[in-house]
Amino acid sequence: MQRAHDPTQPLDREGRRQLILEWVGKGGVRSQFDLQSRLAERGVSINQATLSRDIHALGLLKGPEGYELPVALAPESDDGSLGLYAAVYAWLNEVAVAQNLVIVRTPAGAAGPLAIAIDKSGWSEVVGTIAGDDTIFVATHGATAARRVARQLTDLKDRKRK
Repeated sequence: MQRAHDPTQPLDREGRRQLILEWVGKGGVRSQFDLQSRLAERGVSINQATLSRDIHALGLLKGPEGYELPVALAPESDDGSLGLYAAVYAWLNEVAVAQNLVIVRTPAGAAGPLAIAIDKSGWSEVVGTIAGDDTIFVATHGATAARRVARQLTDLKDRKRK
């Protein structure tokens, strides 16, 4: 799902957020000022409020060594169920079924991380995912599987509310 940024192309919001994810994933991003400076070096002028929104939308965590990826994106996370649970709780807004597809709505910029968590979940019903900025298409083996996946995602979200 994630792609490396081509430095010859201008950055849109999604591209900027992908670049932030790359940097945070590699470690050493200690502050918003650090991110703002790195973006400026790439020719991207961004104010603090927009950067804060990006950090919030990406679900980045502030740890003792600086910003960290959420559990769902952390490369060392092998527990697909824990990553999926964290991603669903953080980013799932709405689920709908259309034939063998499950359409998942998220906040802006959060579709990629949640799609990665769904892909890593190992659910046998899931064939694959396609993520945009705030929508994921989850392809399943059929309508019954799609309804099951939609119910599982909704149940995960509802479990945290109880």
